[in-house]
Amino acid sequence: MLTKRKIMRKYIRFYGWVQAVGFRWRAKTAAEHYGATGWVRNEYDDSVSMEIQGTEKQIDDVIAAIERGTYIRIERMEVKTIAVDPDENGFRVKYW
Repeated sequence: MLTKRKIMRKYIRFYGWVQAVGFRWRAKTAAEHYGATGWVRNEYDDSVSMEIQGTEKQIDDVIAAIERGTYIRIERMEVKTIAVDPDENGFRVKYW
């Protein structure tokens, strides 16, 4: 019997040393590698926002890959589960 993988979407705000260190490009590369969709962007307060959609494992794998990035130091994350976007395909870097 096949078990359907539960897709979820999370809004995550990252704080710490997360801007000007390749965070967004690492997030995009990791999301594409693990098959997650969504977007990432810098915020004016030096944090980074992300909406990411996939299985819990895909999302966890993307975050772990980001944390392994050189110079990146995530000090705190605010996470909210939000509604899934059924029409989304791909992961992109957003600019304000």
